[in-house]
Amino acid sequence: MQAAQALAGTGLSTDPQPAAVQPGRPCAATPRINWYTRFTTGPQVKPLTPAEKGWLAVRNLVDPFNVITVLGDSGIAVASDSHSAYGPGLRGFARNAGVSFTQDATGELFGTFVIPSLVHQDPHYHRMPHASIPRRMAHATLQVLWTQGDNGRGMPNYANIVGFAIDDEISDLYVPGQQTNLPASAARYGIGLGTAPIDNFVTEFVPDLASHIHVQVVVIQRIINQVARTSAAGDTP
Repeated sequence: MQAAQALAGTGLSTDPQPAAVQPGRPCAATPRINWYTRFTTGPQVKPLTPAEKGWLAVRNLVDPFNVITVLGDSGIAVASDSHSAYGPGLRGFARNAGVSFTQDATGELFGTFVIPSLVHQDPHYHRMPHASIPRRMAHATLQVLWTQGDNGRGMPNYANIVGFAIDDEISDLYVPGQQTNLPASAARYGIGLGTAPIDNFVTEFVPDLASHIHVQVVVIQRIINQVARTSAAGDTP
């Protein structure tokens, strides 16, 4: 069971292999990537160790959809405003993408690895696929501030409550043009918490949508995540 859960966490299908290959028949196909596995599987067998939380943070950062979305968002941002603090052209694009990846890395470092490891918080979002839609929406909103610990019990979501503040303070050191005064920081912190449910909503309902239209709509999550993150980290007048 643990092996099956571990394999599921990698995004590979855990369907049983067919019986022995019969003469004249093709060999069994290799496991198929299931892009939706991460929405529907979690640490059901045992809590994640700190090392596993660290590995999850790395996987989230280098996820192909995350990389593509960051690059696309940076290209659009520079093309639409060549006079931003990042500058025009390829140089501006590289700076924008570099800042975005650094913000993502900081968020994953503290929000998925460091804080959850210190306070024994489960960094996963746990869906409620069989509840009513209003109940699921309330659940997704509540998990921004109240989540699940490694022991399965409820606890404050320190990864968000504390992590967002840490991320913002660190971003003051390298984000071009970002105001560093207290009102601007407080506004960004509020925007971060206010937009955090978006990720939970997508994680909660994407599998339902995917089962009906059969497309890789997981890319929607990455786009919305990046837009929300950019809004939260943006400069406040």
